[in-house]
Amino acid sequence: MFTEQQTERYSRHILLKNFGPRGQARLMTAKVLVIGAGGLGSPALEYLAAAGIGAIGIADHDKVESSNLQRQILYPEDAIGSSKTAAACKALKKLNSEVKIIIHNKKIDTSNIFEIIRNYDFILDGTDRLSTKFLINDACIIGKKPFSHAGVVEFGGQIMTIIPGKSACLRCVLGEPPTNEKQPSCAQAGILNAVAGVIGTLQALEAIKFIADSGALLRDAVLFFDGAAMEFRKIKVARDPNCPVCGKDRRGRYSLPFFGGKLK
Repeated sequence: MFTEQQTERYSRHILLKNFGPRGQARLMTAKVLVIGAGGLGSPALEYLAAAGIGAIGIADHDKVESSNLQRQILYPEDAIGSSKTAAACKALKKLNSEVKIIIHNKKIDTSNIFEIIRNYDFILDGTDRLSTKFLINDACIIGKKPFSHAGVVEFGGQIMTIIPGKSACLRCVLGEPPTNEKQPSCAQAGILNAVAGVIGTLQALEAIKFIADSGALLRDAVLFFDGAAMEFRKIKVARDPNCPVCGKDRRGRYSLPFFGGKLK
């Protein structure tokens, strides 16, 4: 099943109970897409490549800027001015040359998202605009693609995993998408770099667990992280029967106390 080099490289995965050779084999044949190669996407991409994911897609249209280096750990100083997808591909190939990297050097919008996500097994949302997050949510629900939603700002962040047809989606939790961006971005409010690392790493963990079919996922729950207080808090959520995207005859609409940097 594995070459001698692969057996050695992934030995700590193979040793795991309820994971083992089967779990690693599943990783090595999987295709995972990361939308947004920034503060969340950088650590997620590194752990996905290190885990031996067979093919990793990277969707981003930005170039590396000096202000990115504080938290976007994929990029060295000499990558400034390069496209993020090219710089990320170069870094990941150095980390694991066996992983296939697929570049989508374009802005995600309604004209291309369905085609981009079509061939992937799991999607990670590493974007920082709420409108884009709703777009990813809707496309993944309609396209029946499981995905990890996450966001960070200031000292905190949140993450949830959505399995279409089986768990609450972003619209169930937050209602209708905003008509304008009221939530401050990292560029406006700031972000402590390691907070992005914590949440991005958790996104990679959710993807790995889903693909390997090992462990419980953050479905029908939102996990909040307050880095200033060093607290995690998980809140149960449920599908909204009136949700225009995933609605079913199930009870519950939850209004979350947090979508930003502090727990309330």
